[in-house]
Amino acid sequence: MKYDIIHLNKEKWKGTILPIGYTTDSYYDVLVSTQNHEYFVHIEKKLFSEPIKHSPEDYDFPDKLYEDYWENAYAWGVVLDDLLIAAIETCPETWSNRLRVTELWVDERYRRLGIGHALMDIAKEQARLERRRAIILETQSCNVNAIEFYQSEGFSLIGFDSCAYKNNDIDRKEVRLEFGWFPKLKKRFKREDIEIRMETKDEYHQVEEMTMRAFWNKFIPGCDEHYLVHQLRQDSSYLPSISRIALYQGEIIGCIMYSKSKVIDGDSTHEVITFGPLCVDPLYQGCGVGELLMKETIELAKNEGYKGIVIFGEPDYYPRFGFVNCDNYHITTKDSQNFDAFMAYELIPGGLANVRGKFYEAEVFEHLPEIEIVAFNHQFPKLNIINFPGQWEAK
Repeated sequence: MKYDIIHLNKEKWKGTILPIGYTTDSYYDVLVSTQNHEYFVHIEKKLFSEPIKHSPEDYDFPDKLYEDYWENAYAWGVVLDDLLIAAIETCPETWSNRLRVTELWVDERYRRLGIGHALMDIAKEQARLERRRAIILETQSCNVNAIEFYQSEGFSLIGFDSCAYKNNDIDRKEVRLEFGWFPKLKKRFKREDIEIRMETKDEYHQVEEMTMRAFWNKFIPGCDEHYLVHQLRQDSSYLPSISRIALYQGEIIGCIMYSKSKVIDGDSTHEVITFGPLCVDPLYQGCGVGELLMKETIELAKNEGYKGIVIFGEPDYYPRFGFVNCDNYHITTKDSQNFDAFMAYELIPGGLANVRGKFYEAEVFEHLPEIEIVAFNHQFPKLNIINFPGQWEAK
């Protein structure tokens, strides 16, 4: 069966009822006891005397998309002949940096076709892009099929609520269970684990493809950073002598590209440098590759005598390496603006002390026509990662 997963926009799908129901012949019996100031919890799978059916009509509050209490929810689904047959909804839990799956449903006529797994991949991809530490969700102790599905997806039991639905949930054999999925902890590379060097012409296409994977749908639908890499190499501002790629076991897994830029104050022009893109293949993000690339190339830039680096970057990442807001150096954007993501780094002590004015990147950063990017994308394998509109709106 062929199907597409699409974003279910809030304006159209808010309030759509998901007819969630199931039949089960077993349940997980939850027993809680205390003795000598100790709590004992025992959860055991048991059989009902006869199958139990739960239908949407059993509940006073049916499952709906975009409930008001999930303020930042986003939903995706499968629509066939204008009929919704499957959906997943997620909502970030900001305070704990977790992503909650608030709804997951597949029409019973279309189950066991892989749709549920494909929808869960959406949540996992969103968690990766948003750097969430876990995905969490709720199910019931009698929904054994759902529990087995979540276990097959790598979820494990993280807790329970014995009175979530009614005060006798344990007796009714319908206890709220919380399950969690945790991204695998990644090995952090040491310098000797990877090769860092200049790229060769034969590697240009591989570097661009890796850059495309790294940025796809991260800040905008699709990306343009891989095309920027392609164009930057041909620009007079490009600094190949301090730009580098990272390789692990012969595979290109990261790159950092430097170029000349300027800070202009009236008739005074100060040369600085900038880097971008700095990226790492999604499979190796979180392994310290970007940090190793940056530290090594900063030393190269110092040796070549540059005064400082000015960047537009993630304000929760670069300050750990010594980058500070450009306000500290009286540098603004060309539009006289300043914000957290606009940062600078002195390569030599006092190198930016007398540099003030408006920052200008090379013109190549401003001329990336969409029609050229679309044509350029045909050179690479198609990426089918689903869009995450909420993330773009937040930028």
